[in-house]
Amino acid sequence: MDDERLMRRFLAYLKVERVLSDNTLVSYEADVSKLLHYMADAGIRAQQATPADIEQFVCTLHDVGIGPRSTARIISGIKAFYKFMRIDGLIEAQADPTVNLDAPRLGRHLPQVLTVAEIDAMVASIDMSKPEGVRNRAMIEVAYGCGLRVSELIALQLTDIVRDEEFVIVKHGKGDKQRLVPISAYTIEWVDRYIEQVRSHQVVARGAGNTLFLNRRGAPLTRQMVFIFIKQLCELAGIRKPVSPHTLRHSFATHLLEGGANLRAIQQMLGHESLTTTEVYLHLDRSRLRDEILQHHPRNK
Repeated sequence: MDDERLMRRFLAYLKVERVLSDNTLVSYEADVSKLLHYMADAGIRAQQATPADIEQFVCTLHDVGIGPRSTARIISGIKAFYKFMRIDGLIEAQADPTVNLDAPRLGRHLPQVLTVAEIDAMVASIDMSKPEGVRNRAMIEVAYGCGLRVSELIALQLTDIVRDEEFVIVKHGKGDKQRLVPISAYTIEWVDRYIEQVRSHQVVARGAGNTLFLNRRGAPLTRQMVFIFIKQLCELAGIRKPVSPHTLRHSFATHLLEGGANLRAIQQMLGHESLTTTEVYLHLDRSRLRDEILQHHPRNK
C-alpha cells in the first residue's frame, strides 16, 4: 500500500473511530507525513520500520531544532499511526516499532525561535540610512535565509555566492569542509545591494579583499559584533526573549519544517554530520535542496 493511500485510511480511522476534530486531523497528518517522507527518502516502507529507524527520525527532529514539546506531539501522532496499522492488520503487534518509544521529558531548555513577524520587526528597526544598516539587513537575510552559524556567516567570501545557480558555498568544521546551501533570489538582492551601496565604497583592510561582510574599518567582522547588533535590533523591535545569531538558524529550520520541507534536506542544509546519517545524504541533489527553500521558506512566499 502506498503512503498516500495509507494516510487516507489513517485519517478516516481518526475521524470515524476516534471522532477527532478537523484541526486535530490536520496536526496528525502533518506530523505523520514528516515520518513518511523521512522513511521514503531512506528507502524504507512505514510497515517495515524498525525501532532504530524511528529513534533516528526522532534524533533528526532534535538536530533541526525541534523542541521537546513539539517532538512529544509528533511522537504521539506516530504512535497513533502504528496503533492504527496494528488494528487494521497491516502489521503484527510485535512489529510495532513505537512500543518502547518514549516522549522526551518536558521542561528542558527549548531553543528560542523567532516568528516571521518578529524577524520582520527586527529588520524594520534597522536604520537603512546608515551604511552598517544596509550591511546588517543583508547579514540577517543571509543568516535567516540560509540557516548559517555565526562563524559561517562572518567567514563568507565574495566568491562563495554562486548567483547563476543560486547557491552559497559554506565552509564549516575542521579542515574547512564545504557544503552547498541554496540562497534565494530575494536574499541575493540584499547581498548585491550591500555590495553596490556599501562594500564597493570601502577601503578594504589587508587580507580582507575577498571577505563579504566588513566592519567600518574594512576588516572582517567578529562574532561579538554580530551578537551585539542582533541584540540591539531585538531591543528596538520590542522582542523580550533571549535572542542570538543562532536563533536565526533555529528559526530557519523550524519555519522550513513547519512549512512542509523535507526533514533530511533541512538536516543537510544545516550541515549536521552523523556517521549514521551521512550515507543517506548522497542522493539529495542540488536542485532538490534549492526547491526545498524556494517552496517552504517564509521569505519566498
